Amino acid sequence: MRILFIVGSFPALSETFILNQITGLIDRGHEVDIYSLNRPEDTFKVHPDVESYQLLKRTYYAPERAKNPTLRLLQAWTLLLASGCRHPIGLMRSLSLFKYKKHLKPIEWFHLMVPFLGKPSYDIIHCQFGMYALKGMLLRDIGAIKGKLLTSFRGFDISWYVQEYGEQVYNELFKKGDFFLSNCEYFRQRVIKFGCNPQKIVVLGSGINCERFFFKPRFPDDGKIRLATTGRLVEKKGMAYSIRAVAKLAESHPNIEYNIIGDGVLKTDLQNLIQELKVGHIVKLLGWKNQQEIIEILDKSHIFIATSVTAKDGNQDAPVNTLKEAMAMGLPVIGTRHGGIPELIEDGVSGFLVPERDVDTLAEKIAYLCDHPEIWQQMGQAGRAYVEQHYDTNKLNDQLVQIYEQVLINKDPNSAMNPNFKEAIA
Repeated sequence: MRILFIVGSFPALSETFILNQITGLIDRGHEVDIYSLNRPEDTFKVHPDVESYQLLKRTYYAPERAKNPTLRLLQAWTLLLASGCRHPIGLMRSLSLFKYKKHLKPIEWFHLMVPFLGKPSYDIIHCQFGMYALKGMLLRDIGAIKGKLLTSFRGFDISWYVQEYGEQVYNELFKKGDFFLSNCEYFRQRVIKFGCNPQKIVVLGSGINCERFFFKPRFPDDGKIRLATTGRLVEKKGMAYSIRAVAKLAESHPNIEYNIIGDGVLKTDLQNLIQELKVGHIVKLLGWKNQQEIIEILDKSHIFIATSVTAKDGNQDAPVNTLKEAMAMGLPVIGTRHGGIPELIEDGVSGFLVPERDVDTLAEKIAYLCDHPEIWQQMGQAGRAYVEQHYDTNKLNDQLVQIYEQVLINKDPNSAMNPNFKEAIA
């Protein structure tokens, strides 16, 4: 199959779940192109697979728009002329897009169209995140791209984006899209609530390559108990609450060390909080790390914490891959009763679930795990088994191919899917 992935930014260190799908499809003999709506600001740290699969050669970007108004106008006319000569039908259709002015101005469509001029059609157009599917839908409407349109809803697109732009924002996509995926049941139900046909959406979790995350029983070794968290330093990751919880234990558990891997807009705020709580000697912000560096840090850790919260703007998390990676490596975990996380952590089995923003309960669970290292191995084994069963990327990529095949043979994409379809991905 010829497959096009439409993504927000590529490559992105925080989106290995998309990378795993791309490489999995290539391994299965399919041709994959990547269309990135934005160029990443930092390309110094990339996942090794980006280089080993030479994915940048498969990646296309819309031309960057000039910042100077005069240059931008000149660029627009040049682009207009090129579009008219090379893709006249698409140009004529794009000129009729004034009804979509709330999405983009016509000249912006010319920028989005350029990478597709002269390209053959695709079998599958797979849009990662709902808001990018809106652009994919309109690009297909004007004939810039052709193929069955699939959308993966993954979190902020069905939480923050809906709160920001209204519950009707995906109405047209639900009518025109050929099929939909969500990465957990929690978000599947939200998508259905906002108007998607329940027969046109299934859960396909975000996978990890379990072969890259080696299981290791956890034991206290040098007297230190190392806690770890991985994620962007943004409000919905709730790291301020885990820092406060660790601070409450600083005196009673002086052997704790807490490492936070990641970067983001709240870095300065979190640094100030660490100083205010006087825990700079045990809480460290390590910045961005690539996957191998993260594995090395987790390999030396004992407990993993993921305290996601619903942000003020409505942003929510699915079962995050950083939790899956830690569980695959045998770490007992602590997460919040938030979004899709309870679908991943079995409370009291592979770790503990605590209410959002409940610093006291979080501190209690951290203290309990610190005081009872004898349960670490059992919890770690349970977590590894659960991730292998439900989130192994090889199994999920096989299911993804089956989904594509079923969508391609379905003569009426707006009708209920083939009854054999659900059996194929069960």
